[in-house]
Amino acid sequence: HVQLVESGGGSVQAGGSLKLSCAASEHSTIARYRMAWFRQAPEKQREAVASIRSDGPITYAPSVKGRATIYLNNAKTTLYLEMNNLKPDDTAQYYCATGPDREGIDLAEREYDNWGQGTQVTVS
Repeated sequence: HVQLVESGGGSVQAGGSLKLSCAASEHSTIARYRMAWFRQAPEKQREAVASIRSDGPITYAPSVKGRATIYLNNAKTTLYLEMNNLKPDDTAQYYCATGPDREGIDLAEREYDNWGQGTQVTVS
């Protein structure tokens, strides 16, 4: 698999916005059947934030629905996550992930087999 590299994390005030990027190494395509953002807060399990499939469907976790947008650039080399109205509960390490074409649940961690190293988002 191509290496996935996240960027765009940092410290943000509550109510603010951020845009995370996930690029494939060597400017390769990042597009696979499933692409998603997950996050993990300290002492909590990793949870899905949003997913997008190559055939179209987009799914958001209830905790971010209405505040998050996931999308690919036209060249399909970068996956983005934009979030607004950030809350302290959004503080976490954010990971992008991709997965193969198979039956499954788009927000299920088991559907993804290629992961980035993560980028930290802190909301205060």
